[in-house]
Amino acid sequence: MSVEIALRAARVRYGPLEALHGLDLPVPAGTVTVLLGRNGSGRTTALRALAGTVRLSAGRVLWRGADATRLPAHERARRGLCLVPDLQAVYAGLTVAENLALTRPGAPPPYPELVPLLDRTAGSLSGGERRMLALSRALLLPRHARVVLVDEPSLGLAPPVAARTYRALVALAVEGGAAVVLAEQRVPDGLPPGTLVHELRRGSLAFSGEPAELA
Repeated sequence: MSVEIALRAARVRYGPLEALHGLDLPVPAGTVTVLLGRNGSGRTTALRALAGTVRLSAGRVLWRGADATRLPAHERARRGLCLVPDLQAVYAGLTVAENLALTRPGAPPPYPELVPLLDRTAGSLSGGERRMLALSRALLLPRHARVVLVDEPSLGLAPPVAARTYRALVALAVEGGAAVVLAEQRVPDGLPPGTLVHELRRGSLAFSGEPAELA
């Protein structure tokens, strides 16, 4: 199992507070990795550190073994990294169709629920509809996508839609070969064998293994 991207001894500070305390986090290709933890555990910061939207105060980001610590977020995106944050994940002033076109022009929405909303502005959507639109960025990625980071995929989604979303994200890893990282408060149902779970507590790693071991 080859490591696609990794944090090595990563530390992140927000002013006087340190959010990650020397975190080592390998993310293999072709696998789903779950970052588990409560609010404030550091899971969102770990995603942002991988994506380059927050700076490390110490440590490194390695991408296929090469040091990518100083690579800016937009360059990581160009190289095949997609981050879907939990908040402010869509362009509120653009229509649904325009938001989708930013990822893959002309492609149909991956959620049929969005089809009748294509002419609506994203800011007028419900929370669940905005979440589907945000997740579409990951699900419409071209085949060269290498790293997909999603913060709380099921946030605001009805259970059947959430189940479809997890199946689609698993397919990005298992069929597409991407390194898929999901930041969650609990382990979702239906994840494939070989799923890795890393539990964070107060910015440090408390557990690493498979879901059955955590249970």
